[in-house]
Amino acid sequence: MTAIRQPFLSASALDKSFVLHAQSGQQLDVMRGLELSLMPGECLVLAGRSGIGKSTLLKMVNGNYRVSAGRLTLHFDDGELELSDLPAQAWHVLRRDVIGYVSQFLRVVPRVSARQVVMEPLLSQGVAQDEACCRAEALLARLNLPKRLWDLAPGTFSGGEQQRVNIARGFIAEHPLLLLDEPTASLDSANRDVVVELIQEAKARGTAMLGIFHDEDVRERVADRQLPLEEHMLRAGDASTAVNDDTQELPR
Repeated sequence: MTAIRQPFLSASALDKSFVLHAQSGQQLDVMRGLELSLMPGECLVLAGRSGIGKSTLLKMVNGNYRVSAGRLTLHFDDGELELSDLPAQAWHVLRRDVIGYVSQFLRVVPRVSARQVVMEPLLSQGVAQDEACCRAEALLARLNLPKRLWDLAPGTFSGGEQQRVNIARGFIAEHPLLLLDEPTASLDSANRDVVVELIQEAKARGTAMLGIFHDEDVRERVADRQLPLEEHMLRAGDASTAVNDDTQELPR
């Protein structure tokens, strides 16, 4: 008898719109009727022209943007968790234990060292300080961040150095769902290869990944499938750059 595999993340008839309070309350519709199914151990890459709104979808899955209509669901062995109407206070636990996110830009508390930034996801899960430190240092070394920078705040780093800290922080906790927003955009070829290796290893241990990769070579190396967004995204331009609407965003 063949075991039935179920997706870890699914979306059904997913819509997104923003209310632009600074522009007389106009409604901006950006997504309509999106369907997706993401399996454990699969890397699903979002496809579409630059600015179409791929990052908007990642932010909906991460709880930064509310779902306007439709269903966005996580499927666990013991049942489903509907994200479309999840209370804001529940997102902290979900991001700590289930959803990892490598964003385009590193946003951290000033004057906190790179090592501590990378350790934090493990410490929040209750991992011992020594173990978290060892794992953070191993990832920083693997991503070729010079040891002399580990005790410095990453706000002083170059874009590529900051991105390597961002990647290490995103991968260290081995979340079952990982969102990747252009993780290799600021990296040289050697470090792009390291990120590809990290993605392949995460897939092997069953991590479900939803990603954006404008680098065609990296995309071809990591993607199991691509999800074209052209027919579902209604406006050109990522809504996140045009919207400042506190009623639409959940606290992070």
